Amino acid sequence: MIFENKDSSSMPSSNEQEFLHTVSWQEGWLQVKVPVPFSLKWVNSYLIPEEQGYTLIDPGLRTDEAIQVWDKVLQHHNLEWRNVTRIILTHQHPDHYGLAGYVQERSGAPVFISRRAHDYAIRLWGEKSQFGQQLQALYAKHGMPIQHREAIAQNLETFVEMVSPQPEVTYIQAGDQIIIGGMSWLLIDAPGHANGQLCFYQKERKWMVCGDQVMPHITPNVSIVPGEGGDPLEAFLGSLQELAHYEVELAFPGHRDPFTDFHGRILELQQHHIRRLDKMVRMLEEEPRTAYGMCEALFGNRLNGNAHQLRFAMSETLAHLVYLERQARISFTEKDGIYNYFAITA
Repeated sequence: MIFENKDSSSMPSSNEQEFLHTVSWQEGWLQVKVPVPFSLKWVNSYLIPEEQGYTLIDPGLRTDEAIQVWDKVLQHHNLEWRNVTRIILTHQHPDHYGLAGYVQERSGAPVFISRRAHDYAIRLWGEKSQFGQQLQALYAKHGMPIQHREAIAQNLETFVEMVSPQPEVTYIQAGDQIIIGGMSWLLIDAPGHANGQLCFYQKERKWMVCGDQVMPHITPNVSIVPGEGGDPLEAFLGSLQELAHYEVELAFPGHRDPFTDFHGRILELQQHHIRRLDKMVRMLEEEPRTAYGMCEALFGNRLNGNAHQLRFAMSETLAHLVYLERQARISFTEKDGIYNYFAITA
C-alpha cells in the first residue's frame, strides 16, 4: 500500500502480505477485502478481537464470491463463524449490509445498526417495498427516458437476494459510546451519503472508522432518495465540517485502504463539490437542462448500458440541483410534468 505520510505508528504490521484478502493492523485488527461486482472491486470488513470472539464491522455483499473469500479468510486465520460474537454496520448500503443476516444465522451474533439506516433497508428490500416505483416516478419528472428507468428498477430487484436473509437487529445511535476491541468509541452521525450512517471515533488512539463518509481516492455518492426529502448534499457537507473537528491519525474507510491524511481528504471532498456546483451553474447559464440532461453532460459515456452507475449518477445530479436551488443559485420551470432547471443571473 502507498500512503502520503508514512508514519510507522499507523502502518500495518509486518505480516501485511501474509494472505491475499487480509491486512493486519495494530491491536490485532484484521482488514478483510470482500469482493463486490462493481468498479469499487472490494468493500472493507474489519474483524476486531475481543476478550471473547470477534466484532465484525460491515461483512459485505452476499455473493457466492464473497462467501468463498470469507470461507478462505476464516480457514486461513483458524476461525469459524461461531467466533464472531457481534456484527456492527456503519450503514445500510448493500455492499456493507448484505451479508449481515447470513453471518448472523451462522454465528448467532447480534447485529447493530442505527434505526434510520435500518428503516431505509426495510423500505428498500422489505416484502412490501415500493422503492423501485418511487424511483421511476422521480426520474420521470426529471427527464429520464422510460427504458433507462425500467432498467434501473430491474437492477434494483437483483439486490434482494444479495441482502437476504434480513438480519434481526439491535439499534445504536449517534452520541452513544460503544466498546470495541477493549476501547471506548464515540458514535457520530454521518449523513449525506447514507441517512443513518455512523462513524466511530476512538479519542485516545485518534482512530476513526468512517464507513463511506471519507475515503481516499473515492468521492462518496450523495443522492436524492425518494421519500426522504431534505438536502442530502447540505447534510454531507455539514457532516464533513463536523468530522474535521476530530483529531485523527488513522482512518479505517469502507473502501480502499486505511489512511492517515483524514483532514486533507475532507478538504479535497469539500473542494470537489464546490467545483461541481460551480460547473453546473455555468452549464445552466448556457442553457436550461433537465436533471437527466445535466447527468448526461456531467458523466457522459460512462453511463451507457450500466443501470447501476446511472442510478448513482442521476441521484447525485439531483442532490446537487436541490442544493443549488435551495441556495437560490438556480431555479426550475415545469412543463408537461417535466422539470427544467436554469441559472438565476444577477
